[in-house]
Amino acid sequence: MNKEFEENLKRETAKYEELINRKNRATDAYNGIYQRYVNPVLTAAHTPLFWRYDMNPETNPYFMERLGINAVLNSGALYMNGKYYLVARVEGNDRKSFFAVAESDSPIDGFRFRDYPVRLPDTCPEETNVYDMRLTKHEDGWIYGVFCSESKDTSSSDLSAANAQAGIVRTRDLETWERLPNLRSKSPQQRNVVLHPEFVDGKYAFYTRPQDDFISTGSGGGVCIGLVGNIEDPVICTEEKVISPRRYHTITEVKNGAGAVPIKTPKGWIHIAHGVRNTAAGLRYVLYVFVTDLNDPSKLIAEPSGLFMAPHGAERVGDVSNVVFTNGAVVNENNEIYIYYASSDTRLHVASTTVDRLTDFAFNTPSDPLRSVDCVKQRCGLIEKNLEFMRSGR
Repeated sequence: MNKEFEENLKRETAKYEELINRKNRATDAYNGIYQRYVNPVLTAAHTPLFWRYDMNPETNPYFMERLGINAVLNSGALYMNGKYYLVARVEGNDRKSFFAVAESDSPIDGFRFRDYPVRLPDTCPEETNVYDMRLTKHEDGWIYGVFCSESKDTSSSDLSAANAQAGIVRTRDLETWERLPNLRSKSPQQRNVVLHPEFVDGKYAFYTRPQDDFISTGSGGGVCIGLVGNIEDPVICTEEKVISPRRYHTITEVKNGAGAVPIKTPKGWIHIAHGVRNTAAGLRYVLYVFVTDLNDPSKLIAEPSGLFMAPHGAERVGDVSNVVFTNGAVVNENNEIYIYYASSDTRLHVASTTVDRLTDFAFNTPSDPLRSVDCVKQRCGLIEKNLEFMRSGR
């Protein structure tokens, strides 16, 4: 074997195995709500070497990367049979994204990709790119993946003009995937669509984000819910009702969208969504929380003020800076919650909490008064309460 090839292969294999086997640990950051971890759970370097390199020394004597990976990010998530599964968005150096399944016995480290990426049925000839799959284990027995199906907007000469629709697949084993028709609604564009895990009035419920074009929401009012009678012919047959609206001078001013599949708790469905506002440095993406009624998920029952999570430190740097985004969270048998979130469209992290803690945050954090003068009154009320308690010596 070519010596240079052999040395490079040996070195890179050792680095890869060290990365995969690296143990994660909690950071020292504290807010009482969730725990962040030091290391990302998935990065471009976590993809197998045989995805990126020609492993034959005769055709690749310098052990040169042939098909590079730029980023691993926004991942759907499932917890099944004691294992944690991530269906990550993997972006090649060519900018095209695809899906790949990584799994681990641990929720915070040790994730390995399966040998092959997800091979979606090619049923949409106009489709150029796919990304950001949400995984819903539905009460009908299927696991559904809902993702963004992007194609060129042929009505425009602008090469960046695109059309986004909600693609739908289903599977039993995360190995064989059946492609269903794209979701259809009155909106010309749909992104960040999530399937509710239970039937609502005997129908499939989708959380949607109607928007007028690919980037701008336009008349889109926020995170909506709409019902579908037949998942094999998925047409929203009801009005899309806004349940988490956009608001002026808040974290959702520019746009907002559903994130992870909602988490069922005794007090309601907890949603971890994303909100976007504009800044002098560009768009800033953060996560926020809202809760809907257990029996009527179109009914908003709690809305804690402000952001739930924002990018910290090195998380702020990447392909699209100042962004955190989630489309996957799981709950295990111990009522531990693991939230898989990407930073700056580059890498995937994890944060942990519990059902009790997240419920406490959602229902006992006051809502946003929406005006500075009222926010000061709200904060002064907390200060006064705390000072009185501290002075009492209790």
